[in-house]
Amino acid sequence: MTKELSLEEVGRSLHSNAIHLLRHVRTEDSAMGIGPAQASALSVVVFGGPLTLNKLAEVEQVRPPTMSRVVEALVKEGLVRRETNRDDRRSVIISSTDKGTKLLHEGRNRREKRLIKLLSKLDANEIRCLGKASRILSKILVAEHS
Repeated sequence: MTKELSLEEVGRSLHSNAIHLLRHVRTEDSAMGIGPAQASALSVVVFGGPLTLNKLAEVEQVRPPTMSRVVEALVKEGLVRRETNRDDRRSVIISSTDKGTKLLHEGRNRREKRLIKLLSKLDANEIRCLGKASRILSKILVAEHS
């Protein structure tokens, strides 16, 4: 029988394991041919939709000049486009191109395949437990963003 973990122990364990799991599946990202900062910013734009450069910098927790350099590299690769904001001509809107969306979805598929390969080593009960844990985590995250 396993001992019950305290709230703090569960929090530390989830934090550590989530980071290690992300690092493991992130190794697939090298196939995209762009750096981690570019991949992260592209992901926000593809899955979150068009947004201002300042909002993208805020989401990615970097300063606007840093994000401007990341976006410029993505523009040069043809993965995003930068357009003047119609509502505020002092700002720009960053949106994904078809090429950027395709690249990101392919990268996500590679990560998911890597994760599925790891999960395939588990038994049916462990898979059910992880499924339940995933639903619980989603519930927490939805509540946090409400």
